[in-house]
This record gives sequence, C-alpha cells and structure tokens, in this order.
Amino acid sequence: MIFTVLTLFPNIFKSPLQESIIKKATDKGSISFHIINIRNFAEDIHKTCDDAPYGGGQGMVMKIEPVCKAMEYVEKEIGKPRYILLTPHGRILNQDMAIRLSKVSHVCLLCGRYEGIDERVLNFIDEEISVGDYILSGGEVPALILIDAIARCIPGVLGNEKSSIDESFNESLLEYPQYTRPDVFMGMEVPSVLLSGNHEEIRKWRRKESVRKTILKRPDLMNNFEPTEEDKKIIREIMEEIPE
Repeated sequence: MIFTVLTLFPNIFKSPLQESIIKKATDKGSISFHIINIRNFAEDIHKTCDDAPYGGGQGMVMKIEPVCKAMEYVEKEIGKPRYILLTPHGRILNQDMAIRLSKVSHVCLLCGRYEGIDERVLNFIDEEISVGDYILSGGEVPALILIDAIARCIPGVLGNEKSSIDESFNESLLEYPQYTRPDVFMGMEVPSVLLSGNHEEIRKWRRKESVRKTILKRPDLMNNFEPTEEDKKIIREIMEEIPE
C-alpha cells in the first residue's frame, strides 16, 4: 500500500515512520511512503503557502494553488490516490474506517495548518477524517494516527495476524486485560485462570472481562455490539455483580 502525505512540515514524519511496526512493514515492502512538501509547489520566491482570509478574521489560510499543484504532481509521478483531508469537520476515525482504507492501494493524506485550507480544496478531496474533538496545531499528527491505524489492518504488517483480530474495537468491545511475568508483583496476583492451561476457561474469562471492561469504561460501544447467547448470559452476570 502507498501512503502519500502532503504537508508544510515534512520533518514531523521522519522519526515516527522509522520506528517499530511501521519501519518493519516498510522494510518488508508491505507499505511505502512519499512525504511531499507543499512549499515546493509555491511559485513565488518566498515559497508562500498562506495568506490572510477574505472577509477579515484571525490567522492565515493555506492557499489552494500550491496544494492543487502538489496533487497534480502526485497523480503524475505516483498515481491517482484516494485523497483524504485531515480536518475537525470530518467523520471521526474508527476501526471500521481503518479496515476499509487498508484495502485502498494508494491514499494521499492532506495536512492542513493555520486556520485551514481554502474551502475550494474540497472539490478535489474524496473524504474528510477527524481523529477527535480537540484542537491540534495541524493535520500531521492526525495523519500519523491514521497511518498507524490503517497499516495495522494490512495483511503482513503485524507479526501475528491474529493480533489485529483480537484488538479493541474490532467488534465494538474493548480488549480483555493482559498480564505477563511475574505471577505476583507487590502483592498483586495474575488471575489464576490464566495460569491454569485450560484454554476454554481462559477464553470464557477473556470474553467476560472484555464485555465487563466495555460496560464499565465505554458503555457507548455497547450500542453497536451484537451479543451472542453466551454474551447475553455474560452481560446478565456482570450486571448482577455491579453494585447499585
């Protein structure tokens, strides 16, 4: 899969894309990156990419000309992508979106700055995505979040393919608690069932704890959860255990 990023601050991407799972996936050829500086497409001597907003107001707005020229370059040199604008106006990123985008061969992430990009850019965008309802300095950090979320869904990126299946949000449930050695730390013990070697009992425990954690910490996710008969029994048990 190809990730192309259009940004005014390409150095932001240097270190994050050279670490951990992303680097391993790049080395294997599962994913590749093109980080493109929008300033390279500004035509004046100062490489100006922003200007004061029409109608007055605070801040500056990114100019549309260098952005569109950068897009033209992408299509000519790399290929036609699916254009994604990182913006607070977009749909909130979730796991279903990450899975869907992982099946696209080439995505181009457009990172805004300042007060945003000239609104006319929306005529060239396929999709707008937000990573949450809070204020950030620009679209670069959201782009990195989106890259990580998408990459984990691409076959061959994770060392253990089952990892992406078991993780939180894949079926509107948070992941069950995880433990490792030592068995006891400062008097806190690992649940005995995990040391039992009984795989069926471990499966049941993990399922119940996954449901429990979701009910207690993210009850909103239960609205999209489709419980099996076993899950319905688990939910009843949990609700009886929760103090009123």
